[in-house]
Parts: sequence; structure tokens; C-alpha cells
Amino acid sequence: MTLQVEHVSGGYGQLNVLKDVTFSVAAGQLTALVGLNGSGKSTTINHIIGLLAPKSGNITLNNYQLKKDPVAYKAQIAYIPEQPVLYPELTLREHLDVTINSYRLNQQSAWENAQKLLKIFRLDNKLDWFPVHFSKGMRQKVMIIMAFITDAKLFIIDEPFLGLDVVAVKDLLQLIDERKNNGTAFLITTHVIATLADHADQFVYLKDGQVAAQGPMNQFQQSVPELVSEG
Repeated sequence: MTLQVEHVSGGYGQLNVLKDVTFSVAAGQLTALVGLNGSGKSTTINHIIGLLAPKSGNITLNNYQLKKDPVAYKAQIAYIPEQPVLYPELTLREHLDVTINSYRLNQQSAWENAQKLLKIFRLDNKLDWFPVHFSKGMRQKVMIIMAFITDAKLFIIDEPFLGLDVVAVKDLLQLIDERKNNGTAFLITTHVIATLADHADQFVYLKDGQVAAQGPMNQFQQSVPELVSEG
């Protein structure tokens, strides 16, 4: 088991958003975290990546507990936020350098991987561009490339399909499937359930900060038909 979220409750200040949330993400599997606005998806993600501390419960990644060994825990994660976060003073090339150095990757193999990804997402001729020149979709592609050059055991991706063109969505799904086949775990939040229908191994449905349903697509579809039809 890669990621285990066990009986987690927490939120912001005195406000409890999550109430006894429990689910797991196995190696080589994609778990889709879904729910309506305000259901607790972002709060769950913020707890898993360590921006928020649970008031109760445990979060474990490959036997490393977030609260006991945060450095080893976080070193296993690649996170792609919904809104791209780039340094305005750094070029695309420098962003990749920062990622390679932060994850202590082999320079040669990491750059070989980066060149392939840059070509896939049609950014190979923009290495010396600054973020100010990128569209929102291009910034999102930069975040994807930065994540996928790592050897992270768990990818956490927040609403990856919003802002991407149809070709980029197809390319991203192909990359996800390839990494899954190599044992990487994925936790993805999305409102576009249909896009992940053939790729997700399980869906976890949050409602009012609680897990209201979970399971593979056929089981999930029966449990929450109105949400699936909207997606």
C-alpha cells in the first residue's frame, strides 16, 4: 500500500472540514477524488501534502508518517496544483534545473526525460522563455513536465484537465498510464469524471467532509449516479 489516509479530521482553525476521512491509494493505481464544490477535496489534498496538520488521524506514505518524518514523506510526492505556481524571474530551463536539483535527480537522465516531455507538450523551443510569456495552459504543461521528470512514488494532481487542450489531455493520460504500469500511485481531483472513467482504479466521493462512497467505476456509478451523469 502506498498512501494511507486513516480517520483524518481537520480543517482551518476551529473549523473542522474533514470528518473521519479514510481511504488508500495503492502503488500502480489511480484514485480519483471527487465531490461538489466545498466537499473537502482541497482540504484533503492540503492535509496529504502537509500544508495542514490533521487534528486527529494519520497519513502514511510507504511507511513514512507525515507527522513523524515529514522530509522523507514529502520527498516521495510530486504535486501539481490546479493553479500553476511558477517563479516569474526564472526561465523554463531554470525551473527544470530547480526541480532536478531539489529531487537530487541524475542530471543526464533527468534532462533526457525532460527533453522528451518538452517535445510531447510542444515546449521544446521555449526553454529560455519566462512565465510571463506563457498562457495558462502552457504554465500548466510546465508544471506537468516538472512533476514527470521526478521519480516520485505518488503524484497528486489537482484538476489537471481544466485549461488543457484536447491533445494535451490525451498526452497527460498516456503519461499517467505509463507511470501506473511502472508502479507509481496517483491521486487526482477532478470534476470531469468521464475523462478518468477508463483510467481510474477507484473513485472516492467526498460529501460534507466525509467519504460518502468509494469503489471502482461500475460500483461508484451505482452509488452516486447523479454525480457520474454530471461528469
